[in-house]
Amino acid sequence: MNRRHALFGTVGLAGAGLGAWLAQRRHPAPAVEAPARPASAADAFWLSRFETLEGGELAARSLRGKPLLLNFWATWCAPCVRELPEIEQFLKSRPGWQGLGLAIDRKEAVQAFLGRLPLSLPLALGGVQGLELGRQLGNSQGGLPFSVVFDAGGQLFWRRLGALQSGELEAVAQALASGRPAPEAGKTGA
Repeated sequence: MNRRHALFGTVGLAGAGLGAWLAQRRHPAPAVEAPARPASAADAFWLSRFETLEGGELAARSLRGKPLLLNFWATWCAPCVRELPEIEQFLKSRPGWQGLGLAIDRKEAVQAFLGRLPLSLPLALGGVQGLELGRQLGNSQGGLPFSVVFDAGGQLFWRRLGALQSGELEAVAQALASGRPAPEAGKTGA
């Protein structure tokens, strides 16, 4: 008797499984549209929006059309703070370029920092979104400072994890202007 119940139970389960499989084939579940994903790391940046220190919003796409130096930094990062004046000087010497300092920091900390070291470099707040964006742009370690250069067409041209070396941005700008490949990070070509 137990054997017979076991056999009927097994056949019943197999039949139920077959029925469910056939029903699923006849009436497949509706496709769920996945959210749009950026086609490239550069697209991830251009689709981003960041809070400004004034409380507004900066759409990254508003920076397209000129070469852009994007610098990920924080007030507590000594190498970041040391290179900010060099970045400002570079951008002042290159009027056809734009810059954006993306602070991986709290708004209050950045505002207090600017009270001690005023900057003309446009700044925005990156927060957790900024860390993820940095990873998408090639900063797999999540370290700071991290700098990226986009060409005027919005394509990723060069990136560097760690403090900039003297003359490095100039070498990148010259390569971009002449159509040469980007120099290796840390190399100035001198």
